[in-house]
Amino acid sequence: MLWSRTKNYLGMALLALIDFLTLTLTFNLAVLLRIKLFPIFNSDLPVFSYTKIQYSWLFAVFMVIFLYEGLYNKRLSLWDEIKIEVKSVLMSLIAVFSILFIMKKGQSYSRAVIITHAILTIMIWPIIRMYAKRLIFLSGLMIKKVLVVGSGETALKIICALRNEKNLGYSVAGILDDSRTDKIDEYKVHRGIKNIERYIKNAQITDVIVAKEGLTKEQLADLINHIQHKAQNTLYIPELSGIAVSGTEIKYFFREQTIAIEIKNNLSNPITYITKRVLDYLLAVIVFILISPLMIILAIIIKKTSEGPAVYSQKRIGKDGKEFNCHKFRTMYKDAEKKLKELLEKDEKLREEWDKTFKLKNDPRITPIGNFLRKTSLDELPQIFNVLKGEMSLVGPRPVVQKEIDEYYKEDAHYYFKVPPGVTGLWQVSGRSNTSYEYRISLDSWYVKNWNLWLDITILFKTVSAVIKREGAC
Repeated sequence: MLWSRTKNYLGMALLALIDFLTLTLTFNLAVLLRIKLFPIFNSDLPVFSYTKIQYSWLFAVFMVIFLYEGLYNKRLSLWDEIKIEVKSVLMSLIAVFSILFIMKKGQSYSRAVIITHAILTIMIWPIIRMYAKRLIFLSGLMIKKVLVVGSGETALKIICALRNEKNLGYSVAGILDDSRTDKIDEYKVHRGIKNIERYIKNAQITDVIVAKEGLTKEQLADLINHIQHKAQNTLYIPELSGIAVSGTEIKYFFREQTIAIEIKNNLSNPITYITKRVLDYLLAVIVFILISPLMIILAIIIKKTSEGPAVYSQKRIGKDGKEFNCHKFRTMYKDAEKKLKELLEKDEKLREEWDKTFKLKNDPRITPIGNFLRKTSLDELPQIFNVLKGEMSLVGPRPVVQKEIDEYYKEDAHYYFKVPPGVTGLWQVSGRSNTSYEYRISLDSWYVKNWNLWLDITILFKTVSAVIKREGAC
């Protein structure tokens, strides 16, 4: 146990050193940019000393705030950690300027360098830190050995989550459950929860995760109390399937020895919704300017390679159940609907596939260029006009037809109507055409229930990655 703690502290020290070196790197880049890109201002400004001694206290401010925000002791998923990293840099920037103002030293330091340093840190530091942590984990430092108590669906979900989220640094050492002795995935289920202390000691377990289902309140309390003083940390996974969990806060009532989980409805706040719309519009304008030449080229290619218009529109259901024309580049032959009808009449298997997903895996209606456009998601570029008109959002549920709402969404339809459909969404970064239709609906509902601005930002970045890798492309 002592050695595991030592390895944890060594890993934290190494990570802190890498963070400090990254701050030094981004600072030197900021100085270089200041000198090379803005030499015209040099004569108008005081002579700045760019020595590390003069600016070293800035690094100390950054490091203290990184420590305060828990970036060395908290275990966070990658995107949650990036959120904290961005917040930490912005807090550090405010702290630095506050100190300069109080000390009346503003004229002795380059504001351009300090601001550029912060921007470069936000851009570079999360990437370096992500790979640094993975290398540290591979070396065996900072790894937390986890024992999972429970073997049901909740336990399986948490095991998958720990394996997929490489940024957490958890390693599943075993599973304990007195109700079964088979395997979960590649892990053997062991009996003997009463002997958990011996298991923790022998396997050098640091954290115990309680994910056992079907326990009474008294049984759960006894189990956690039995484990708590034997492990460094105890994590309890409550059964909250189907409940919004993003951005929840725990409120403590010490006298009554109880807690309350506060679940926020972010979309009910008009300010947050207006913020989403403003950001949608601003980003859509920027994206439109950047992709306009590409859209013109693609439109010409589509017109030249097959008969029909370059862009087509289909009726889709938007916010509050309002119908709108959703734009896409044409990826099918002109008589596609006629071909589809003939195919479905002739082939029962194709008809079953269409009824299930509203798609065909090897669709003969698709043109050669259309196949490329779908695989790269370039067919969806004209939807930028829908975003500019306010009919769609950059991020949201999938745009669907009324038939899908009536037959499949049912009680989940009211979630769909709360926000405009998106050009991208959770469905796009979760396998897209590789996911079942029911799962896509659950993703749409989860998105609405758990919406926040950072979730949209995360999905946008993940979409870029998914498109480049062509993950689950249609």
